[in-house]
Amino acid sequence: MSKMHVKTGDTVMIISGKDKGKTGKVLEVSPKEGKVIVEGLNIVTKHVKPRRMGETGGIVKAEGPLYACKVMPVCPKCKKPTRVGYVMKGDKKVRVCKHAGCGETF
Repeated sequence: MSKMHVKTGDTVMIISGKDKGKTGKVLEVSPKEGKVIVEGLNIVTKHVKPRRMGETGGIVKAEGPLYACKVMPVCPKCKKPTRVGYVMKGDKKVRVCKHAGCGETF
C-alpha cells in the first residue's frame, strides 16, 4: 500500500482539471489506486439499468474518483492549499501546514 497525503474528512482544493480551484470534503480514499472521491466535485453521469421489478433506470449523477496528486489539503488556519509536512509532537507524528508563519497542525 502507498502512503496518501490526504485523509477521509479533509477539506481539499482541486489543482488541475475541469473543477480546478474548487474545494470539497474527501468522502473516500483509495490508497491502492492512488485516488480520492471529493464531495460534490468531478460529477460523472452513469447509465443505470433497473435491477428488479418496479425499479426505475435512467441517468444518475455521482462523484467520480480523482487522482490524489490533483488535490491539495486546505489549511484550516490560513485557508490556503498547502503541501503537507510532518512533525513529531511527543510520540505522535502530526501533519502541519508548510506556509511561512502558519505551521498549523491538522
